[in-house]
Amino acid sequence: MQPTKLTRVDRTPPRRLFIVTAIDSRMFPNRDHIARTPVREVALGCVEAGIRAAHPETVFAERVEVRDDVLYVDGARFDLSAYEDVYVVGGGNVAGHVAAELERLLGDRITAGVVVTDDPVDTDSIDVVEGDYPVPSERCMLGTRRVLQLAEEATADDLVLTALSGGGSPLLSAPVPDISLSDLQTVTEDLFANGVSDKHVNVVRKHLSAVKGGKLARAAAPAAIVTLLFSDVVSQKRTAVASGPTLPDESTYADALEIFDRYGISPPTRVKHHLERGRSGAIPETPTAEADAFDRASCITIADGMTALRGAQAKAESLGFESLILTTRLRGRAQESVKPLVGIGEECYFSGTPVEPPAVLLAAGQTSIPTFGSMKQGPNQEFALSGAVEFHETLGAAAALASVATDGVDGHAECSGAVVDHTSAEPMSDAWDALNTNRISQQLSRNGDRVPSVPTGTNVNDLHVLVIQDE
Repeated sequence: MQPTKLTRVDRTPPRRLFIVTAIDSRMFPNRDHIARTPVREVALGCVEAGIRAAHPETVFAERVEVRDDVLYVDGARFDLSAYEDVYVVGGGNVAGHVAAELERLLGDRITAGVVVTDDPVDTDSIDVVEGDYPVPSERCMLGTRRVLQLAEEATADDLVLTALSGGGSPLLSAPVPDISLSDLQTVTEDLFANGVSDKHVNVVRKHLSAVKGGKLARAAAPAAIVTLLFSDVVSQKRTAVASGPTLPDESTYADALEIFDRYGISPPTRVKHHLERGRSGAIPETPTAEADAFDRASCITIADGMTALRGAQAKAESLGFESLILTTRLRGRAQESVKPLVGIGEECYFSGTPVEPPAVLLAAGQTSIPTFGSMKQGPNQEFALSGAVEFHETLGAAAALASVATDGVDGHAECSGAVVDHTSAEPMSDAWDALNTNRISQQLSRNGDRVPSVPTGTNVNDLHVLVIQDE
């Protein structure tokens, strides 16, 4: 169906739509079909460029270097000659790739290292332990205990480099002695099944974990600790990434118990007993900012959602498109969050404001979906199909929307997200039915719009790219 033609104001002659003829990287399988039209190619190409921009290899090349035995991280300076030993620890989707980059830079300066990740890479001196995501497993627990053991070996003469990223909350997991791994798994599943926010889940995690909420810093002290952070958090709050193993924590055991009460969840007996002991003062609270553990600790965010957006923007502009970064903090129900993005796209198309087409609108963040029924559609799939429904009649063939998780996993779905155009919502009755009956994945699969899940080497949240062509 062609777009409903509203009256557009007169403006300068339209810029030519740049038809992409070269592909910088074939990141996703079945790419030719997903990017089967020029406008879809632009959308997916911008996503790929954004993901590459936030990959540790790219980020380190731009923001981390070693000169004259000095490590520079985004302008901060660390004299390696001042330390007897250098250790590397950490966890998250990105930790293995960060470990590889640190090895490349530091070589035999690294004494030893252990990181836990679900995206392993080959390394020499740093042990990359494969764990599981999104529910902590025995592999995660065993790897995390090795991380803690290595951190505890560090002395005041040593430097501990810590690689943390999204995915670190389940991957870097070891329960406190009072509870079991099974207890931790049950709590994690129950919290998410009841729609508890990531913020509140992290409060509970910090008080059931041997490593989170600053406890890794406590283990490594009095060594110097430098945390290299890849943030997937909409709030940009650093303590939320991987539940803050090397950062202060202001939450309490009482806060964790209140979360269970608020959502009407009954925790396992051992969990409740542990939290109650903590509330009574029988167990020390997680370390706050005043704790000695942070006297020699620093944390540097070296990549986040803006990193990916800048990369996507550079790609769009290299293809001759106007571009506009809208936000890195997109959140809320996916089906509703897409509407303002489409609305701005329609404004561009019909009035040339805030940018004239051909244009690319960019946003990042983390939207959500209801917890009922199958989770296989994922928030990015819902975002994409909802967007196609919104612009089906107004923009028609002039638009394409890509909504992709930068870590290659759309929630619990077996894909990264989707790239859609007006055909994705045809017939409209089927598209609406899919949105209303939790069959989004089937609708997108039928049209060949789903982007396969692949290890990307990074995680800076979700990336949304709306391309507006001027017909």
